[in-house]
Amino acid sequence: MELSNSKLVLLVLLIVFPFSSATKSKSSCNFPAVFNFGDSNSDTGGLSAAFGQAGPPAGETYFGAPAGRYSDGRLVIDFIAESLGLPHLSAFLDSLGSNFSHGANFATAGSTIRPQNTTLHQNGFSPISLNVQTYEFNDFHRRSQVIRTKGDVFSQLMPKEKHFSNGLYTFDIGQNDLTAGYFLNMSTDQVRAYVPDLIDQFKTVIQDIYDQGGRYFRIHNTGPVGCLPYILDRLLITAGQVDKAGCASPFNEVAQYFNSKLKEAVIKLRKDLPLAALTYVDVYSVKYELISGANKHGFEHPLQACCGHGGKYNYNINHGCGSKIMVRGKEIMIGKSCKNPSVRINWDGVHYTEAANRWVFEQIVNGSYSDPPLPLNMACHKQ
Repeated sequence: MELSNSKLVLLVLLIVFPFSSATKSKSSCNFPAVFNFGDSNSDTGGLSAAFGQAGPPAGETYFGAPAGRYSDGRLVIDFIAESLGLPHLSAFLDSLGSNFSHGANFATAGSTIRPQNTTLHQNGFSPISLNVQTYEFNDFHRRSQVIRTKGDVFSQLMPKEKHFSNGLYTFDIGQNDLTAGYFLNMSTDQVRAYVPDLIDQFKTVIQDIYDQGGRYFRIHNTGPVGCLPYILDRLLITAGQVDKAGCASPFNEVAQYFNSKLKEAVIKLRKDLPLAALTYVDVYSVKYELISGANKHGFEHPLQACCGHGGKYNYNINHGCGSKIMVRGKEIMIGKSCKNPSVRINWDGVHYTEAANRWVFEQIVNGSYSDPPLPLNMACHKQ
């Protein structure tokens, strides 16, 4: 049977663009709220509210002053909110000027999936682990609706009950769980050994939110931790363990192992939670592409912190971003920002600049790195 030219063209288009027609036929989800869980990659003020504001020069690029974020400006979660037509998320722990009518952010810098057995001041990890964030969410869900029934001024600052079932639940956590083991002098094998427990605890959280009516989940995997200045500076590696981008391969391989188990968990959760739409986002690949191909993407010095003080990576654990010293009775800032954060990837040795966060967001918003490959605004669909 011969095909006409028009039918042949149509057939080729369907083969080359299998998702385009299906995607166009789907309606935008119009999420009324976002509920976020995570660590410093998405903390918009939680840790600052509890333990003191991240000081200058944090926030200088976009906010003009510290704004609870460990960056010079906006984070990926801020761009997600903006893309959905929502205001930036208020941190659940921040009691000043917060508006939760469009969702809430339970993330805090230093958070882990698995609770740590040390304090924040001992090792820098937050006591507000993912299970605690879930406790906060449970309390927020219940009490916000009690407040709404009172009808006073505070009722307008709370989300409607339907927002909890129609909202988008976002997750970006796991990085600190991996580095915590290394900072306790564990071997790579020892760190890999506890990854399944991390994943099990993560799955429990998703199940709990699902049981409360949550249906739409967007889960970011963890990034290439072996490319971060604070890891390269503090953990010993051999020359043979450095890859072509200058990153530490052992730590990145553990991150990839974590990500493979996380993706398996998402696939399993899709079977266990039939009413849920779960999107897995490969942030690792995006961030590694940015770092390894920095120059072609308009960035420079990908392994150096923009804000810091000295050393190969412009990172010093004793004199970090914003640190000050006394000189002849006068306080002098030595942890200064670089001249042009807009062409830098790393902000302070641990976190990304606004420019890098924007670039990452622009790569993931259209679904190119997602499973299923759906744009952000269609994350309520299963495929």
